[in-house]
Amino acid sequence: MEATPARVIGVVGAGTMGGGIAQLAAQAVGADTLLFDPAPGAADAALGRIGAALERGVGRGRWSAEEAGAARGRLRIASALDDLAACDLVIEAAPERLEVKHELFARLAEVTPAVLASNTSSIPITAIAAGCPAPERVVGMHFFNPAPAMRLVEVVPGLRSSPGAIALARATGEAMGKRVIDATDTPGFVVNRCNRPFGGEALRIATERLAEPHLIDRIVRAAGYRMGPFELMDLVGVDVNLAVAESFARLSYGEPRWRPSPLAAQMVAAGLLGRKTGEGWYRYDGPEHRPSDPPAPAVHRDEGRGVIQIAGDTMLAHELRGLADAVGWHVVDPGEDAGAAPSLAIDAGLGLDEDEPLQGGHRVLLCAGAPLHALDPAGGAAGFHALAPLRPGGLVELTRSGTTSEPTARAAEAFFATLGLHTAWVGDAPGLVLGRIVAQLVNEAAFALGEGVATADDIDDGMILGLNHPSGPLAWGDLIGLDHVLVLLDGLHDHYREDRYRAAPRLRALVDEGRIGTIVGAGFFEHEG
Repeated sequence: MEATPARVIGVVGAGTMGGGIAQLAAQAVGADTLLFDPAPGAADAALGRIGAALERGVGRGRWSAEEAGAARGRLRIASALDDLAACDLVIEAAPERLEVKHELFARLAEVTPAVLASNTSSIPITAIAAGCPAPERVVGMHFFNPAPAMRLVEVVPGLRSSPGAIALARATGEAMGKRVIDATDTPGFVVNRCNRPFGGEALRIATERLAEPHLIDRIVRAAGYRMGPFELMDLVGVDVNLAVAESFARLSYGEPRWRPSPLAAQMVAAGLLGRKTGEGWYRYDGPEHRPSDPPAPAVHRDEGRGVIQIAGDTMLAHELRGLADAVGWHVVDPGEDAGAAPSLAIDAGLGLDEDEPLQGGHRVLLCAGAPLHALDPAGGAAGFHALAPLRPGGLVELTRSGTTSEPTARAAEAFFATLGLHTAWVGDAPGLVLGRIVAQLVNEAAFALGEGVATADDIDDGMILGLNHPSGPLAWGDLIGLDHVLVLLDGLHDHYREDRYRAAPRLRALVDEGRIGTIVGAGFFEHEG
């Protein structure tokens, strides 16, 4: 249904989100905007913050002084909910308590014929609409913080939302300059749902002491994320993160993928809530809570590096061959006669095919479908895991068993350093750290896609624009190789015997069809070339 944006917009709640939404309504949409908050002085304070933000934008050349002045002129304070009677759209940004929203929406339905939108991130829209005498007018418009800067809004219909209400919300979001994605009314909608493994799997890894939180964050940042999961939890609040996890578990009736972490609950019980308490996973009593990440190792070509053997038909194996060749290694396949024995043999395959045995003094095995101790029982090999794309300054995780030889460990470190890659030693499990976090992100996105929560494009755009992920999970899965992702998930499922790691039916079906990603031209998406 075609619709025009709202011309008169009310915003209820003058906190950070409400103020940001009001600024968007007045500045980007050009709507007359009324801001209401029952707390004395809250709306005045929000207008002050909006004015300061508009002035900063003028100073940075983002808009003119005239445009800022026009936006300020469209903003005014509503002294009571009755003042919102003439609105086309009212957006609430009230506290995340269902009883509060029920009372508010019931009152709004009495005073205005407007479409009523909730900015909730955790309460089902259908549940909010159930407290409203006009549920057909209720929709979700979930903005991301800070609302003026983040380029995404999720539009979420409840079971009884009218097409007209949905169309008005969508048109207004687009007029705000946002990428509007459509979501079904499920826990977390699109973005927060698909992002649950980012923190959840990191907490599981830390609980098992496979890596400390600061190292998990370092590994994740090296893959292109701006912030690791534990830094993010500290920023948002460890208690907030736990409350969201608990709401997911409650709304999903105990889905094991969304089970809250006892480790997070322990932190909350101790009052270690993150930045707001001065300590969480990090301490914030100094200028920096962590050291800066080191620069990439220097890379240069040296024709005297010798022979190295790399096995496997994964995207990772192809990338390793290209990087090794570029710096002067003589790269050979298993069984290929190079005239000299390889000094190092790397198996970057998935163990799905019968390959020639590795030939080399030191063996390094990809830990995807199984942990190192199962791949090489009583052997001297080291284990590794990494994901495509291998960026300069990226990080390869290494692991060892009780019988890994020290010369092999040192040889593995030295080889990856010649490629300009950092290394970090972690505990032994399928996928190590980054692999299992990203595999779970891909898997959750595949579940959402298969359940019709959103389209593939909306899922990926949502994760990039709403959370600043370096890549959408579905496109990243295609690049890694969906067969690689599935082997990793099946390996975790076999290792733990938990439904937490069951593969999404859509993911398994694509692999069964041979649509394993960019390497064959088709996966979740079609790929050219």
